[in-house]
Amino acid sequence: MIASLLAATLLAAAPVSPLNVVKNGNAAVQKAANAPGATVQSLATVVESFVDFEELAKRALGEKAWTGLTAAQRKEFTDTMTGLLRASYAQKAIGQAKADVKYGKESVQGTEATVDTQLTVKTDQVPVDYKLYKASAKADWRIYDVVTDEVSLVDTYSGQFKKILSTKGFDGLLTTLKSKRAQLEKENANTSAASVNESAAGSTGAAPQVK
Repeated sequence: MIASLLAATLLAAAPVSPLNVVKNGNAAVQKAANAPGATVQSLATVVESFVDFEELAKRALGEKAWTGLTAAQRKEFTDTMTGLLRASYAQKAIGQAKADVKYGKESVQGTEATVDTQLTVKTDQVPVDYKLYKASAKADWRIYDVVTDEVSLVDTYSGQFKKILSTKGFDGLLTTLKSKRAQLEKENANTSAASVNESAAGSTGAAPQVK
């Protein structure tokens, strides 16, 4: 009896592997998407429990641009991007909620990891790789990028950001992001998960254009 309790305690305390973070995240999204009255907003809250939107935003902006910002600018940028990413990522997650997922290999290098999966939506098979990181050796694994059919969410945003920064500067980028965030949140305010599922069926989703 004591041995069983000890084993259960050790298992509960064991860190969750990158593969299990992805599996548990997908399971949570499927459960939430199929719950009565589910909305994009309720899905966004679920997604935020295993996706680090702040890290995604930081990597998309790039180290050089990030270090050049003041603390206030970093906070404003992060808050704006987090709102935008929650809305767009939740839509994508709902669209994939009914897909058949096959899990491939897990690759870990220090505090970075990749989990390979393959989604089957109707007759389409799409490779989706999840990029994860840990803030420290003892921290939990968190998803910061999704690579769909070799197209990275971080890289897509990064390319868009560079173009806007080169023509409008940081203030112009922030204004553009705030406008896009407001647009997405307005669209999602009263949108049910069921209606998004219908419109997103067969689609793997992509980063919205922010230009």
